Amino acid sequence: MFESGAILLYLAEKTGQFLPKPLSERIPVYEWLMWQMGGFGPMPGQVHHFIALTNEQDRAYGLKRYMAETVRLYGVLDRRLAQHEFVAGPLSIADFAILGWAWRHPRHKVDLADFPHVNRWYDALMARPAVKRGMEAKLD
Repeated sequence: MFESGAILLYLAEKTGQFLPKPLSERIPVYEWLMWQMGGFGPMPGQVHHFIALTNEQDRAYGLKRYMAETVRLYGVLDRRLAQHEFVAGPLSIADFAILGWAWRHPRHKVDLADFPHVNRWYDALMARPAVKRGMEAKLD
């Protein structure tokens, strides 16, 4: 199995966790998981690429373009979280997928103080014991 979204869906189905049972409650999870896979992962990923370039002209072009989109996406997320504790209602795989990129906000040059609802959500997720263990894991 490959692709992070597919893996998250598989694990949620297998464990019965972080994916609501009623279809009507699953729809926002699917929407926000796809939002992450189609936007919130790729755009910050481009920022990562262009930050590493040494050619200043290429670097400036890419950062201007992709930073603007990344900041816009943080704004979309902030507006959603102004109305919901978690992105799809209850804590779900969509939150974990988005957190996989949001924890890199310093590398994105994004100050979470500019996005207070994202900041609250981020702090809540980072305080979870399982998330802490994952962040502390040493990968070989």
